[in-house]
Amino acid sequence: MERRDIEIFLTLAEELHFGRSAERLHVSVAMVSKAVKKLERAVGAPLFDRTSRRVTLTPIGQRLDDDIRPAHQQILEGFARAVAAGSGLDGELRVGFLGTAVAQFVLQVAEAFQATHPACRVELIESRYADGTALLHGDTVDVLLIAAPGFDPDLVESPVLFREPPVLAVSARHPFARRASVCLEDLARDKVLRPRGIPAEIDALSVPSHTPAGRPIERGTDFATVQEMFALVGAGRGIFPVPTHAARYDARPDVVYVPLSDGLPYAWRLIWRAAAETSRTRAFCLAARVFVEAHGNPLLAA
Repeated sequence: MERRDIEIFLTLAEELHFGRSAERLHVSVAMVSKAVKKLERAVGAPLFDRTSRRVTLTPIGQRLDDDIRPAHQQILEGFARAVAAGSGLDGELRVGFLGTAVAQFVLQVAEAFQATHPACRVELIESRYADGTALLHGDTVDVLLIAAPGFDPDLVESPVLFREPPVLAVSARHPFARRASVCLEDLARDKVLRPRGIPAEIDALSVPSHTPAGRPIERGTDFATVQEMFALVGAGRGIFPVPTHAARYDARPDVVYVPLSDGLPYAWRLIWRAAAETSRTRAFCLAARVFVEAHGNPLLAA
């Protein structure tokens, strides 16, 4: 049974007139008649009583109409919702972020996005270090702002939106706190905290296994959230590299941020699942790029 035959049957069941049904469906009367005969052969009984003066449903035809019309309506409504979601006309876009400053940037982009897509609501969802890209794979967020590549063939990433140099978060009592800067070699002189759940290839971008001179970098206590990390650093339990904006947005009396002179910069970009990409995702990515082009690095702006 083809979809077009079902549409012809349901339309004729409403109109009870071959000519009006054909006009409404933009087909010929002959096509309406052919489709009805095809369905009647499939059912094995007449669906309509037809005379020269009127058309009526048979009891079997009425039962078929009662049975399939609600399901057909659900299909139409579901398809309409899918088209609307895919075209970005309405619905919701869930955006994941990590940290206070990043939340502020995402909110600013969301406001610009909604100015041109007012029917689409943006929901901000805070991520944790330990989440990694799990929020994407678990369908908790549609797009995620992170400072490293996804390293996952199932993920798509935007061009880098902006870069940010690293600083080393150390206890205010740490000898490094009195330094103007530190380098990767200095990481071998203390224990570097370890973010729980982060893929090794992403972790290695900011904390390599060895210094440039070949000295092993020892790892310390695991942490799951930004606040856990800062609490451990403040207590002298270890050190950890973070983006420069932390000095402004995460200022604490027990933590000092020292420039890490030769550390890789953090490269912020949006990532999403390729299988779940919609025009909403692409439009939000474009809004982020336009915002950064107009305002520069939003996390370092005065």
